[in-house]
Amino acid sequence: MTGPEPIARRHAPAAPAWLIAAKALAHALALAPLAWLAWRAWQVQSGADIDALGADPVALIEHTLGLWALRFLLLTLAVSPLRQLTGQPALLRFRRLLGLYAFAYASLHFAAWLVLDLRLDWGSVATEIARRPFITVGFLAWLLLVPLAVTSTRGWMRRLARNWQRLHRLVYAIAALAVLHFWWVVKSDIREPLLYAVLLAALLGWRLWRRLRPAPRRA
Repeated sequence: MTGPEPIARRHAPAAPAWLIAAKALAHALALAPLAWLAWRAWQVQSGADIDALGADPVALIEHTLGLWALRFLLLTLAVSPLRQLTGQPALLRFRRLLGLYAFAYASLHFAAWLVLDLRLDWGSVATEIARRPFITVGFLAWLLLVPLAVTSTRGWMRRLARNWQRLHRLVYAIAALAVLHFWWVVKSDIREPLLYAVLLAALLGWRLWRRLRPAPRRA
């Protein structure tokens, strides 16, 4: 038998109701694109609308999953600037949630490529990754996301201490690789990847400006 639960754990403060509601809404919004894809796929499978996924269903599925992975990645990077501009520290409570959804959508994007494009032909995986630069940078971005997702818990923050922040700075390189991957995939009409490149440049530029600006003088 185990002893009584520690008092600190028994009396841990409950999360405020507004935070629970806000996180529930964030989860619902984050899962909406996946639910939309599942609904369209069901329509195709059931025969209700065989064109629900367009002329190239595989491309649509992969594009949607990859695009949302990039969007969640940029939203994760936007949390700190928004917190600094608004003075609302509560925004930081959503950074881990957004980052994990970025990893989830990136993993589904990678899985869709393996299953729908390569038909789980494992012999072709390494060849495709090495031969096509846009797949190389996309795979590298996903690979670098793995340790960030694994170490996103408070336990890992305590274990790694200062090294945790150094490790998670990889997100800047990951975002750049993701934008480059999207740019190379699109090939012709670059307006959308250009928009994401500009957003990423603004988010990184804000951080650089904050780091390089002179410290405020004290009276």
